Amino acid sequence: MRESFHIVCRHCEAINRIPSARLEDRPKCGNCHQLLFDGQPLELTTAAFQKHISRNEFPMLVDFWAPWCGPCKAMAPQFALAAVQLEPRVILAKVNTEIEQTLSAQIGIRSIPALVLFQHGNAVAHQSGAMSSEEIVRWTLDRVA
Repeated sequence: MRESFHIVCRHCEAINRIPSARLEDRPKCGNCHQLLFDGQPLELTTAAFQKHISRNEFPMLVDFWAPWCGPCKAMAPQFALAAVQLEPRVILAKVNTEIEQTLSAQIGIRSIPALVLFQHGNAVAHQSGAMSSEEIVRWTLDRVA
């Protein structure tokens, strides 16, 4: 295992280097002192998306959703449960496709809800349709390198 990892703070977007041995100790940001992992999906804007995708040295699972979408609403609590199970191995985030339309088009989102798994700044897997927390966890862990 690596000695340390870079993590972008979900609150202030500062880049933190955390020793591998401390990942399970609820590490805090060196800049704003907030928890780096809080078991909740991170809401991403277009402005923050690229930094989080490219600078986090953890896989990121992003849920592309919209507030008018029934299946998206049904999957939201399941995605939140999956965040508790997957962090800190995988960081979970959400992108509102109604607000971030250009970003959604750039990623190639055609139907929602859509999960996209990013590793090392690249999309490595896509899945459309609502899933249970168990399905999300299994699908993600089967694809994480």
